[in-house]
Amino acid sequence: MIIVTGATGQLGRQIVERLLTRVPADQVGVSVRDPQKAQVFADQGIRVRQGSFTDAASLAHAFEGASQVLIVSVDKMGEEVVRQHRAAIDGAVAAGARRILYTSHMGADASSRFQPCRDHAATEDALRDSGVPFTSLRNGFYAASAVQFLGHAMRSGEVSLPADGPVSWTAHADLADAAAVILADEGRFDGPTPPLTAAQALTFDDIARLATDATGHAITRSTAPDDRFRQQLVGRGVPAEAADQLLGIFAASRAGEFAAVDPTLATLLGREPITLSAVLRKELSDNDGR
Repeated sequence: MIIVTGATGQLGRQIVERLLTRVPADQVGVSVRDPQKAQVFADQGIRVRQGSFTDAASLAHAFEGASQVLIVSVDKMGEEVVRQHRAAIDGAVAAGARRILYTSHMGADASSRFQPCRDHAATEDALRDSGVPFTSLRNGFYAASAVQFLGHAMRSGEVSLPADGPVSWTAHADLADAAAVILADEGRFDGPTPPLTAAQALTFDDIARLATDATGHAITRSTAPDDRFRQQLVGRGVPAEAADQLLGIFAASRAGEFAAVDPTLATLLGREPITLSAVLRKELSDNDGR
């Protein structure tokens, strides 16, 4: 029994969908906060159980009989998220899982300039301390984040962001495929994987050019000083702490934390990863169809 947490989220849902192409549905279970949102999986014969990282009893039920547990990282930051991840690890150990997998990040490091990468590093430490074999999926930076940073620039023609460095923007779909491959081939990686990245590391200057090609009209990229960018975010109602964390992405990219490009993802997929250009074009197509 392979258990996937967070299976109603963007990454978790796609992992389960890809996993079903590799293993029978009765060997897959999902742990979700709201089982009603996972009815589509139950209809396919997947075991659906309620599980919360803040409720140990629920995890004991959700993880029951697990051979592997994939912990999809929580979309939060700081000690709270590390505490929840530790609870999920403890639940997997208690359930007798023989391997724990975790969706980490290519920049996971205790000294990272980006808080989530420090959180991933702390979670990987907890995995090492668990005594159970583990695989940490060092995922490339989500390409969807680059699209979000473009924001209204696809319409206004200008994107103003802090100075940045190259980032290996990687598609959710590719990372989901890779996770399914690794789950189906248990033990293929022990400990952290190599960086699971797309084939290019791009700056926002590069992305503006790609967006220009995708939209057919000029999109320019200007550089906003960190302080001014932070003030603009706070002025739009973004909490100061969240604004600081967003700035951390740019500080980390300037330091080269997300610049690595590695062939491991392509090897797992058996093809070249999806390009950021393709992600942008799909986003435009989806928006046109709404």
